[in-house]
Amino acid sequence: MQVNVTALLTLDQVRAVSAALEDHAASFISVFAGRVADTGRDPVPLMAAAVDVCHAFRRQELIWASPRELLNLYHAESIGCHVITVTPDILKKLALVDKDLALYSIETVRMFREDAVAAGFHL
Repeated sequence: MQVNVTALLTLDQVRAVSAALEDHAASFISVFAGRVADTGRDPVPLMAAAVDVCHAFRRQELIWASPRELLNLYHAESIGCHVITVTPDILKKLALVDKDLALYSIETVRMFREDAVAAGFHL
């Protein structure tokens, strides 16, 4: 049996769920880090503490759920989070990793110009 306890947003919730599950079943504890970030809070300290809570039990894994940006993959990796859910839109951004920022700036300005021309503006 596997259990996924989902939609957690606080460390107190993680602690309570982790303690209740112990090692009774293989468990995923899903913290919606993206929703935490949506409230203006940095989710990294919460998620790092949640990793520590889950490490006390060998059958528990923490999921970084609802990421909002590619950087969240690096955040999750840096704290030792077991799993991160990722949307196709975020996966597409992997092509941008280590992209030359000066070139990216020029491409962005070109895109703005193309959008303006497509909208009927004359520059």
